[in-house]
Amino acid sequence: MTIHGWTATIAEMPFTRTDTSWRALVEHAEKLALADLDEPLHISALCHALAVSERTLRKAFHRIHSIPPCRHLRMLRLSQARRALLSADGKLVTVTEIATGFGFVELGRFSVEYRKVFGESPSQTLSRVSPIDRTTVSSHVPRQVRPDLVA
Repeated sequence: MTIHGWTATIAEMPFTRTDTSWRALVEHAEKLALADLDEPLHISALCHALAVSERTLRKAFHRIHSIPPCRHLRMLRLSQARRALLSADGKLVTVTEIATGFGFVELGRFSVEYRKVFGESPSQTLSRVSPIDRTTVSSHVPRQVRPDLVA
């Protein structure tokens, strides 16, 4: 997202420097990072929009999530991409379209990171679910261990 887009978005949900809540800062950063998914993440632009230093943002994310902001925000986007892959029709949309739609421009890196997190390639996710099952499959529970199928 461009700095102008974030500035416009932040005007709708102001964060003041007097707010000392680390959680509030992290939540604002997450909202901004997810506001324009088709753009790559730029932490420096995010910090500028939030009017905080990179050190402050890193400290807030470490206190709340115990990981750096870039990793956490990338994981949020990766989860969003997985939901899109699970609900998409593989005959009408490609992994590339979904990945770039969530701001992932390095497709090889996206695929490697996706496989590390979810245990399968994005193309496997896109093709493994039939259109009938798409409404019942949870984005975080693999098909073979869905609770409603175990009973």
